[in-house]
Amino acid sequence: MTDPSTQDVKNNTPNNDAATEEALAELRSLLLGFETSELDKLHKRLENPNISAEEVSQLLPEAIILRSLKDKQLGEAIVPTVETAIEVSVKRDLNVLADAIFPVIGPATRKAIATALEATIQSLNQVVEHSLSPQSFLWRIEALQTGKSFAEVIMLRTLVYRVEQVFLIHKETGLLLQHIVAEGVVAMDADLVSAMLTAIQDFVRDSFNVATSNTLESLQYGDLTIWIEQGPYAILAGIIKGNAPKELRLTFQEASEKIHLRQANALRNFQGDTATFEASLPYVEACLQQRYKPKKYKVSPILWMLLGGILFGLGSWGFFEFREQRRWADYLEKLQAEPGIVITDAKKRHGKYFISGLRDPVAADPIKILQETEINPKTVVSRWQGYLSLDPETIAARAKKVLEPPKTVNLSVDENGILYASGTAPRRWIVAARRLAPTIPGVTKLQEKNLVETDMKKFESTRKNIEEQVIFFARGSENFIPAQEQKIQNLVREIQKLADYANVLDKNVTIQIIGHTDKEGPEPANIRLSKARADKIKSILVAQGIAANQLSTAGLGSKNNFRKELSKKDKAVNRSGSFKVIVNDVSQ
Repeated sequence: MTDPSTQDVKNNTPNNDAATEEALAELRSLLLGFETSELDKLHKRLENPNISAEEVSQLLPEAIILRSLKDKQLGEAIVPTVETAIEVSVKRDLNVLADAIFPVIGPATRKAIATALEATIQSLNQVVEHSLSPQSFLWRIEALQTGKSFAEVIMLRTLVYRVEQVFLIHKETGLLLQHIVAEGVVAMDADLVSAMLTAIQDFVRDSFNVATSNTLESLQYGDLTIWIEQGPYAILAGIIKGNAPKELRLTFQEASEKIHLRQANALRNFQGDTATFEASLPYVEACLQQRYKPKKYKVSPILWMLLGGILFGLGSWGFFEFREQRRWADYLEKLQAEPGIVITDAKKRHGKYFISGLRDPVAADPIKILQETEINPKTVVSRWQGYLSLDPETIAARAKKVLEPPKTVNLSVDENGILYASGTAPRRWIVAARRLAPTIPGVTKLQEKNLVETDMKKFESTRKNIEEQVIFFARGSENFIPAQEQKIQNLVREIQKLADYANVLDKNVTIQIIGHTDKEGPEPANIRLSKARADKIKSILVAQGIAANQLSTAGLGSKNNFRKELSKKDKAVNRSGSFKVIVNDVSQ
């Protein structure tokens, strides 16, 4: 049986040569763009003016194949015709197109979703495979009970939402302009998904008589959601897992607005070159967002106790360790501050402290210093080598050890090694110090300018006491006034002490007794009276055991008196006897 359409062509060919010729010309302009031998043959055959439509139909498949092997111009040229044919078909009967694409949409969508889901599960499996958190054990039990993989349970329990893929599709042509995929997600065929989304939108619009201004905003498949953001020239679509918040829709809208704002001309005049739309990639990437639930673990009280015990143990150990280190550091500081001690090495090893260095024999004992601290002496191993320190403090300590000065003597050493002795000391010690000081290591000279002999000090004190004594006499007489006998007794003791000190100091001492009178009466008589008064004091002293050769007398009369005689009291003071100590060295 002959095809009616073919029969119509055959019947109209002889009567419509002009139309046929015009169709052949259009076909030639469409197909003959090659300079190959095969197309040359087709060209010659098509040049035949008597060629029939049936013969053209036989040549057309061959021509299309040859042209398709050369470039894509044939496809681009046919697209408007195909689109027009589809549009006419849909307007005539939309069920025809819907029935045709229905078997493809379901499997393709399921395959894409399954691929993305599988990649997500594999990625999560790699991350949490060896997780040992308390919550992970509960999730593993749930996985065993439900038959799901552990990663699936993890994803379901922690994932809030994730944008796995984002597509930028040219609205008029349905071609893919940009495509990005989240990390760990296996990308599906982007061109296929783009074509499907375009086809689905057209299908829904045509199937349900939806107005052109109304667009498809989302598709739901299981826990996957496809969000579609329509723009004047492009569509921004995202495949989302989980429950995305409404705020994410604003992100898609802002991205679409920025893309249309910056690339409106490129979208409006799009001719198939997608390289221009690399500039829109940052806006597309802004839509690639995700959010996970924060992990919340309920820690067992036993774990808290164990953790607390560990922290307490660590804290206690840290405290005691710090305290021990502080004590050790203080001990080292004390040793370094001691003159005559030099630390050459100090370290801790195997729980013990090791210290070594140099120590002057007269320096402080490190063991005694250690005992003053709270460090266990058994944990300290010391090794000291002897040396002579020239530090002034050490030289002074060495001098004290050698000279053994009395408590009344202070020794110090300057940087030049001069030993300074100050204070008071017995003559014997001073003589020994003069002999021994030059033999002390580090001492260059003994300076005793500020050192006073103890015996000399006592001698001078006694001498002063004697010379301050005054014996008073009655008017015009050699007799004492009352209470003078006790003064003489004290005077005897002082003279005896002075004699003892003089012997130690190798001194000769003579005590001159001087008699005085007031100015009443003639001076010759006063001189005789004053001499008699001095002789009387001498006789009493000799009677008390004072050697006579240690005493001498003199009468000055009214000369060199103590006071000017302005009153009776002044005259009474001048009627007296006084004393003067004369000292000479033994050699003299």
